[in-house]
Amino acid sequence: MARILGIDPGSRITGFGVIDADRSSLRLVAAGCVRSAVGDFPARLKVVYDGVLAVVRQYLPEAIAIEQVFVQKNADSALKLGQARGAAICAALAEDLPVYEYATRQVKQAVVGNGGADKAQVQHMVKILLNFRGELPLDASDALAVAVCHAHYQQTLQRQAQGLA
Repeated sequence: MARILGIDPGSRITGFGVIDADRSSLRLVAAGCVRSAVGDFPARLKVVYDGVLAVVRQYLPEAIAIEQVFVQKNADSALKLGQARGAAICAALAEDLPVYEYATRQVKQAVVGNGGADKAQVQHMVKILLNFRGELPLDASDALAVAVCHAHYQQTLQRQAQGLA
């Protein structure tokens, strides 16, 4: 069984989701958000780093899966997102964990079957895949989606290596 930490980076809210994955099942371990809405930007990056590091140390994942930066129109927002993403990656690397990166479309395709799915569809499918019935913040469900995506990709790679795919 592999324990995977999924990260949906943000400079104000960074979602995280921890799952256990094996060949036939996915199990939700934890999900939540690191909130860094106060202070100047460098202080918020420290909150992201410290928060992700605390999650890593508490749940002891074997790998980190993180969403790549998605640039739409605002370059400044993309740069800040990239820096928050870097803070989260550094927290994983501080604990010598491998980091896997996935494009937003890859995550949506792996979880929903449609690379253009909206956040509500992703959240709905995450809840179904993890048999979760409660409230789940969008940032946490996005992070869980990244973890699920990584689990699916790793399972596919294992099947290919065994000649089963």
